[in-house]
Amino acid sequence: MFQWLYKRIDPGYKFQKSLENEIPPILKQLRYPFANAITKSMIVSAGGQNWFTFLAMLHWMMQLAQMLDRFSMGAYDEACAEAGVDVSGDRIVFRFLFGAYQDWLQVGPEDDDDSAEEALIPHVQAMAAEFERTNAKYAEELKMYEAENAALKAQVEEFEKNVPDVAKLDKHFKILEDDKKKFEDYNANVQVKIEKYDSRIKVLEDEISKTDAELQASEQDRLTLQQCVDRQGLNIQDIDRMNTERERLQKSLDDTVIALDEVNRRVSEKETETARKLEDLEAIIKRYNSLGYQMSLIPATASNAKGASYELSLNIADTSNGFSSSTSQFSNSQSGSRRRSPETDRLFADTNVGHLPAQILNLDLRGTIRQAFISLRKEINERRKKAQETDLNARDILDSVGEALSEKHTEVDTLSHRVHLAQQAHAELRESTATAHTQTTAQIEKLEKELARMREGVERGVLELEQREMEVGVAWEGMREEAGRVREQLHAGVERALEEVIRFKVHVQKGLEEFEGWVGDEVEAELVGDVGVNAEDGGGADGAEVFD
Repeated sequence: MFQWLYKRIDPGYKFQKSLENEIPPILKQLRYPFANAITKSMIVSAGGQNWFTFLAMLHWMMQLAQMLDRFSMGAYDEACAEAGVDVSGDRIVFRFLFGAYQDWLQVGPEDDDDSAEEALIPHVQAMAAEFERTNAKYAEELKMYEAENAALKAQVEEFEKNVPDVAKLDKHFKILEDDKKKFEDYNANVQVKIEKYDSRIKVLEDEISKTDAELQASEQDRLTLQQCVDRQGLNIQDIDRMNTERERLQKSLDDTVIALDEVNRRVSEKETETARKLEDLEAIIKRYNSLGYQMSLIPATASNAKGASYELSLNIADTSNGFSSSTSQFSNSQSGSRRRSPETDRLFADTNVGHLPAQILNLDLRGTIRQAFISLRKEINERRKKAQETDLNARDILDSVGEALSEKHTEVDTLSHRVHLAQQAHAELRESTATAHTQTTAQIEKLEKELARMREGVERGVLELEQREMEVGVAWEGMREEAGRVREQLHAGVERALEEVIRFKVHVQKGLEEFEGWVGDEVEAELVGDVGVNAEDGGGADGAEVFD
């Protein structure tokens, strides 16, 4: 049972000695916590009072074998990942030790140490390559975090430079609300079109049923005509002549039907192209109206509309979404015709007449609207120029007022020393000056408070951004230290594994040397025994010769 369980742990191990000599070193190598409590005498005389000790040992080995099986299948990787522990390095080391140990066991006793090292070289190279791939992944993550840090710094600088414009955002929100309403209207129109298509399908089904009824009536007429021909008693020549005439007429009819189908195909292609162009025109109209809303030209009550309506629309009844046609239908006289749907077609102003280009839109774009837009552009340019001139004049006035205000402050400072001399004579002037000074001071204090509040908000935002930058830097430093610590742990684990492998190899070599000495002793003993037997056989032969 012990051998079977240890084969589960180390499949390549071969038992060469008795169990009482091999079990204690194996348990110490496996680091069994109670290995010192098991002696060779207990193993030789298993049972009795020592049976619970062996049961505990076997149970521990069974759990160890199950744990190794689960570890090899990756059962603990998810738990380690949830705990924040990366086990990829341990798994690399485990695969290295497992494969290297198997190849090392294949090395025979007659091979030297160089052969054993050559057997381990591919596993060492594979382990180094896997560690390089892992380190490359960590390097990519480090570059990603550095790029994220640079992006965050750029965002901080951009946030410091750019202050969001609330009015612009409100205007954009209103535009989005208008687009939402337009999309809802479009969805409602599409739903109406779907209902109309359903009704059209029902009409076509009714036509198909009517056509089937006409076909049955035609079959009845054919049978009736056949009976009439039979009653008339026509001869073979008349029938051949009638068949020849019918074939000629049928061929002409087929040619006519082919030409009609080709015409219908071309008409259908033109209808599809026209419907696609109509959809493009509707999209352009929507784009035009959207720009009109943004430029305050739509509706007529807008600021730039001046009471005129610039909203563009189609002068086409929205009863269908395109053209409709049915296949060629043949009556009793073998004639076909192309039919349109019973409802009014969008692109037909009359039964067989389309819309003129000037009648499709409700506004004259090249005439009235173009001239209105040109005049509006001129007016906007003039208003812009006037606004620029007004702004320049206001700036000049503001500069002159600032200079005058500074001069007045200087004069007030100069006259304040002489106020007490002219207090009685200029009492009214002092009161008016004090009132103006009080108002100016209150306004200045109000502006200073607003400026202080704005500075406080800016400083608070800068502090928050700096704190965020410090947190990102600390996190980056922590991740770099964690990567270094993990790398050191992996190197230490590799060193420990190599030390264990070397120690185990020394142990095996020592056991092999002991086994070789024991084999030599046995061989020498057998050789001595063979020499004694040969000597006895030689003495007996000499005695016989003497007796003879």
